[in-house]
Amino acid sequence: MDNFSVGWEEWLALPELGLPALKAKTDTGAKTSALHAFAIQPFGSDEKPFVRFGIHPVPDNPDIVVHCSAPVVDRREITSSNGQTELRYVIRTPVTVGERTWEIEITLTNRENMQYRMLLGRSALEEIAVQPMESFLQPELSFDLYNKIARRKPIKRPLRIGILTREPNNYSTKRMVEEAEKRNHTVELIDTRRCYLNIQSHSPEVHYDGKPLPHYDAIIPRIGASLTFYGMAVVRQFEAMGTYCLNAASAIGASRDKLAAHQILARHRIPMPTTAFASSPKDTSSLLDLVGGSPTVLKLLQSTQGRGVVLAETKKAGEAVISAFQNLDANFIAQEFVKEAAGTDLRCFIVGRRVIGAMMRTAGEDDFRSNLHAGGTAKRVKLTSEEKSIAVKSAKVLGLRVAGVDLIRTDSGTKVLEVNSSPGLQGIEKTSRKNVAETIIEHIEKNVPSTIRHGKGKKNKI
Repeated sequence: MDNFSVGWEEWLALPELGLPALKAKTDTGAKTSALHAFAIQPFGSDEKPFVRFGIHPVPDNPDIVVHCSAPVVDRREITSSNGQTELRYVIRTPVTVGERTWEIEITLTNRENMQYRMLLGRSALEEIAVQPMESFLQPELSFDLYNKIARRKPIKRPLRIGILTREPNNYSTKRMVEEAEKRNHTVELIDTRRCYLNIQSHSPEVHYDGKPLPHYDAIIPRIGASLTFYGMAVVRQFEAMGTYCLNAASAIGASRDKLAAHQILARHRIPMPTTAFASSPKDTSSLLDLVGGSPTVLKLLQSTQGRGVVLAETKKAGEAVISAFQNLDANFIAQEFVKEAAGTDLRCFIVGRRVIGAMMRTAGEDDFRSNLHAGGTAKRVKLTSEEKSIAVKSAKVLGLRVAGVDLIRTDSGTKVLEVNSSPGLQGIEKTSRKNVAETIIEHIEKNVPSTIRHGKGKKNKI
């Protein structure tokens, strides 16, 4: 670093932390550099420790918050200039000053009341000449760079991810944990039913085992049908805390209510088998006629994995099933039976706005349900461009970022049977030979924001 000099104050960037511009004070009296940080939370394991924190990089604008995370290299007792000793986390990250970039160690501490968010200590200034009577010897940056943050690619950083699930040993859960950890992220499994919510406007929290859960960069909801109502409440709470949720509570709710889902799909002119809904027993005969008579498929609105789905071979059988559903106060829909499909459907797995895998499922012997959980079999299938378009649009109009869209090929074209907000990974990965779990983690990496601009008066939460 010959002939490279800095003044007593300089502009710098910490690119791997997502900080394009900071004003720093050079202080040769301090050994280690220090960075402003609040809400400092350790995560990871003893073998791979990380720390997550927030920073207000612009001293005069607390509405701009940058979320950072980095590996921890040490914890040290640091004595400040006023004689106070503090145990701080130490991270190591590249710093850019002018045209020079090199790695330095930085301690994390709250410098909220300091004019400079960063202090450059002497260990970071080795072989660099410091001109104590000069300032800004290197090119100046601008805090306006934070206004352009939305147009920049997300900063790749270790993420703290939570999976809401009651089945920690489920194939899908284990695969997402495996792929996330391969990419240097930390995943924690959260039993949805054991969460309880502290609902308040200024600082909403999710509690678990007697204490608030930490802030997560992302939440992956894997909520069973029986826990839809409570699971949606938990997801909404994480959304209120500013956490990126892979599927929003509203989207999960829309897809789980089969009647609402069909109405939304119909409003967007997405083709579906003829579907009908009624409440009064007096309308049973007309309801069956609406969907083309027998045989008729009858579905409970909260059915999943083929359970709660009945094929009524005759009109009399249909009337009997409907009567049983109504006596149980169970809401259901009636749907035309597509005989030419011969017990097959297409499962399309959507991540983001594209189909990343597909399979054809065929019902087992003496069954019309093609679900793998109901004994169906699967094989690879090539989708047409129209089928891909229908599947992607179906997930989009329901607001789902990740979805399993079930299609059926009929004499009048391909139609949507239903849309699943928590599709299983086992069948699609083994059949399509695609790494679906990795694609989901990549999607999270690309969409978890690093920088947030809060409106005036809003409290910053990370």
